[in-house]
Formats: sequence, C-alpha cells, structure tokens
Amino acid sequence: MGLIREPLDVDFVVDSKPLTQKEKGAISQYIREYKTKQAKKHASKTMSVRKKIKQPA
Repeated sequence: MGLIREPLDVDFVVDSKPLTQKEKGAISQYIREYKTKQAKKHASKTMSVRKKIKQPA
C-alpha cells in the first residue's frame, strides 16, 4: 500500500466517531477469542517440539 499525498491547498481530515459500548464489547470479545486461538496454536507447536527433543533420550 502506498502513501497518499495531499495535493497543494487540500487538507485531508479524518474525523472518527467514538465507539459505543456494544462496539467496544464486540472488539474486546474478538481480541479475547483471537488470543486464545493463538495461544492454542503456539502451545501445540511447542508440545510437538518438546516431544521430538525428548525421544532420543
């Protein structure tokens, strides 16, 4: 993705609206679910690596 350059004598204004409680809750829930999924993926990878290391002993 490239940069957007402002032409001379033109100002781009980004005006964001505040989030509602419902939107904040939805975002928080998504983040929680994402983190748990990532933790499960990471845990399964480390367990398989540990099993491979312990086998020769």
